[in-house]
Parts: sequence; structure tokens; C-alpha cells
Amino acid sequence: MALNRREFLKIMGGTAAALTFPSVMFQGCKKALEKAAGRTPVIWIQAQSCSGCSVSLLNYLDPGIVAVITEYISLNFHQTLMGGQGDVAIKVLKEAVDKKRKDFVLLVEGSIPTKSDEYCTIGKINGKAVGAREWFESLAKNALYVVNIGTCSAFGGIPAGKLRANGDNPTGAKPTVEVLPEIKNKLINVPGCPPHPDWMVGTLLHVLLKKEVPALDEFRRPKMYYGKTVHDQCEHLSEYKRGVFAKHWGDKGCLYNLGCLGMDSGCDIPNRKWVGGMNSCTECGGGCIGCTESVFPDYGKRGIYKHLEAKLEEIEKIEHPAVREAVLNLRNGGIING
Repeated sequence: MALNRREFLKIMGGTAAALTFPSVMFQGCKKALEKAAGRTPVIWIQAQSCSGCSVSLLNYLDPGIVAVITEYISLNFHQTLMGGQGDVAIKVLKEAVDKKRKDFVLLVEGSIPTKSDEYCTIGKINGKAVGAREWFESLAKNALYVVNIGTCSAFGGIPAGKLRANGDNPTGAKPTVEVLPEIKNKLINVPGCPPHPDWMVGTLLHVLLKKEVPALDEFRRPKMYYGKTVHDQCEHLSEYKRGVFAKHWGDKGCLYNLGCLGMDSGCDIPNRKWVGGMNSCTECGGGCIGCTESVFPDYGKRGIYKHLEAKLEEIEKIEHPAVREAVLNLRNGGIING
């Protein structure tokens, strides 16, 4: 099933896509995508990950997205999706490295272990396992662009978390840019645990069709998806403005004082929603855990689902009198830590 114009607009972040991608809108998505796929192969490798990013992509309900992956994108390698196995599969990576190919986009899912290759390997060559770090370094040097799929490859994520009491991480997991700093200028981060399917496909389509990095924020995330905070788009924003705060899970009201991290997290999930528009993290009452941010899952004093700190000088900056008074009352009542 072909990706139609309406679907393309949705994936690419709204009506601005019509101005950014006039050839797609006027020539037709199918023709433009086929042309782009013919020029630019895609290699997707998975390092320290749970494959959740790939699962998120495949769980998308609209078959138009599946068509993009299987018909219009030249997906040369993906450990989970490809039909080939063993030497047949690894041959694709080996040839890309040996021939020093520079015609492909590299997608990386998962963080890179640095203490030992044994923590994550991808296939074997002559009977010897090859570490994910070796493949990543060899491929990323020559790739046209490197797209980090998910928070693990973008910022380290859960594999890089402080798992021990002394803060040490047994695998030495790191985001790709810390392993290979020279890729920064061609790097695009699509974080999330997992990312929304539209973010992954939309970012890749932008690169394939425009042959350039999309407009990025300070964390090298596409602004079209991460440019606004969850808080600014939240279904509970009106309740926040009225000073209506939930005191317990399941209560009506803004989830701010229960530890929702929407104020510090950039993504458009409240508007885009999950599972074909069915629901969002904040709408279902779960709150935002900040999975698109570089600090996930280690939050220092904030943590997840903890009462937030609210200093007096910060409260005084709140412009709306009723909201300012409500937050001050929460602080004085011990619901918010001061």
C-alpha cells in the first residue's frame, strides 16, 4: 500500500511539509520515495538495545509505514527484519566496510559498549565474533549520515544507567557520539524509549529526500518532533493553569507534583499520540518520564514519580497569580519539596 500525501504530511510534522517537500506533494509520494530509495541505501545496526525501537516501528497500525520500509527504502541490513542469516547477512556489512562505501545512511539502535566487545556482538567473520563497536566505528566513518534511533544510541539510555551503588556501569555503554566524536556534524538523534514510528520514518525520509540534516535543537533532535515541550502541548495544561493538581495517581488534574517530567521533555506525543492516535502518556494518566532527554534514566535529585523541588525564586516567576498561589500552597503543604 502506497504512502499517500495525507499520511506523509502527518509523518513529517504537519502542513509545513508541503513547503519543505514540494516535489513529494506535487509529483506524488510513491514516485519521490522510489527515486530517493534508489539513490541511498540504509544500513540499520542494533547494539545494546532491547529492540524496542524496531518493535515500535513495526507495531504501527497504518500499513503505509510498512510500505515505506519494505518497498520504498533500500534497507540493506537490519538484524531483526532481514531474511538472510549467518554469513549471508554479515556479508552485507563486511562488503560495506571493505569497499569503504560512502553512499549509505547508517541507523544505530542501542548504545555502544566500550569495556569489552563481548557485551554485544554482531555476527562472526571466520568464526570470530565481531563487536558492535567495531562495526559501528567502521561504518559510521564513511556513512553519509548517522541517525541514532532511540535514547540508548543518542544519549546512552538504560544500558548506560548507573546500575551499581558506586555509579559504575559494567559495560561502559556510551552514546555513539562519545565513541566517535568526529561524526557529530552528520549526526541526527531520534530519542525516545521507544521513539514514535513517525519520528523514525519522518527523519529518514527527510534525509533521503532533501539530502541534508533537518533543523535540529541543541541535542541534535529534529525540531519538527522535539521542538516543543510535552507540557506546552499536554492535555492537562488547562488544569495546570487553573492550579488543579492531582495528589494521587488516578486523580483528575495536572500530574506535575506527582513527578511528571513534561516541563523538561521535548516531543509531540500529546498531539501525535500513540497507536494510531489512540492515547498518550499524559492523557492516560501515567505522566511523562522524560525518555526523550539526555538524562534518562538517571535524574539526580528529581527521579521518576518523585515530588518535584520548587524553590521560592522559581515560584515567584510564575506569571499567573492563581497558579503561583496554588504552587506555593503545594510547597507549604509539603506536597512539593522546597
